[in-house]
Amino acid sequence: MTRLDSGPLETETPVVCDGPRALLLEARDVPLGGVRGMSVHRSLPQRPLPMVGAWCFLDRFGPQTAKMRVEPHPHIGLQTVTWPFVGDVRHRDVLGSDVIVRRGALNLMTSGAGIAHSEYSVGDDAVPLDALQLWVALPESRRHGAPAFERHEDLPVVDLGGGARATVVVGAFAGASSPATMYTPIAGVEVHVPAAASVSLPLDPAWEYALVGVSGAPEVATDAEASTPLADQSLLYLGVGRGTIEVRAERETTLFLLGGEPFEADIVMWWNFVGRTHEEIVAARDAWEDPARALERFGHVTGHGAERIPAPPLPAVRLTQRRRPSPGR
Repeated sequence: MTRLDSGPLETETPVVCDGPRALLLEARDVPLGGVRGMSVHRSLPQRPLPMVGAWCFLDRFGPQTAKMRVEPHPHIGLQTVTWPFVGDVRHRDVLGSDVIVRRGALNLMTSGAGIAHSEYSVGDDAVPLDALQLWVALPESRRHGAPAFERHEDLPVVDLGGGARATVVVGAFAGASSPATMYTPIAGVEVHVPAAASVSLPLDPAWEYALVGVSGAPEVATDAEASTPLADQSLLYLGVGRGTIEVRAERETTLFLLGGEPFEADIVMWWNFVGRTHEEIVAARDAWEDPARALERFGHVTGHGAERIPAPPLPAVRLTQRRRPSPGR
């Protein structure tokens, strides 16, 4: 999904990634407007938390009833991870992919140096929609490469005991690994906990993690004497240095666990682009706005004509990196 609020975030010192944390952040509502008439709940980036591992963006578009019409738009330097809960969405891209995104299937698009795609809800009327749209920043070793698209319907499920289970969407968790191609040590996991149950989630102490509330509003035991309620749409940053985290659910609960090795670099993120410098972002925008250069760099989306989302104006200030304070930096 494309961003329309493309301006830089206000300045605020991000949380230091040097130990366990219990930073609770509320998602902000972002109206997308236009013919879509949609709004999203944005959990990442936030001023105190620009990234979790390589995860740099998280929108939840739902639950709502809407007609989605996201025309062709570009990406650089990232992977899009689409994880649906309700509704069918048609994905088309420049590689010839034309698939229906639906519950239980992971759709993973890798931009490399440039890709374009579109997203339409199925049918002509507004329909129930609910999904997570996440971005993963690509490391230096992959961000200049060719675009790619994968779809995975057979994902590993981990039995956590007591009826709780975890679907490993991307990366690795509890000894299981997703078949999705990722380029940094990472975890993206849907966790289901039945009513009146608790579960201990195994974590890698060297990685940083966050829990995102999907439904059920559980309690998270953030240390031996304290717990934190996790409302739907909220994100709880857990920091690093944890071997486990316990979740208690009074009613049936679904969470999404984000995790990964702290990312290798600070990034510049604007609109649909993830780079390292202001100049990279300007070059990508200029290429998208020039029809010949856009075709050469980003390609043409299957099944579309000239329709496209134009790039918004660049801000009047120089784009700066989103820095993550950490020991030794």
